[in-house]
Amino acid sequence: MDSETRRRRIRETIAAIPEGRVASYGQIAELAGLARGARQVAYVLKTLPAGHRLPWHRVLRSSGHIALATGSSGYRMQRDRLRDEGVRVESGRVNMRTYRWQPDLDELIWAPPPEWEE
Repeated sequence: MDSETRRRRIRETIAAIPEGRVASYGQIAELAGLARGARQVAYVLKTLPAGHRLPWHRVLRSSGHIALATGSSGYRMQRDRLRDEGVRVESGRVNMRTYRWQPDLDELIWAPPPEWEE
């Protein structure tokens, strides 16, 4: 699979995360068909163009922690966006048992493609 296909799959998977739910970098990679591709997910997020509408704030470390530096503007933005969606963030961490997105097979196969702009 070429690199553009991998990037597209990652973006489509992130776009499918419902409001009020979160996913880990590794989970996104797995759902996108990229075993052990968590770093690729991080790279795609890091290189998103300005003005994109991808819900990047819903992607966290597997521990539920925000990956950005504590106190940075990006950290505060991610924390605030998650809270605005009803996700409880305490000390930079989200309870993955409560908020983790766990799509079932029907959702993955039959859900309409998520709307987002590159």
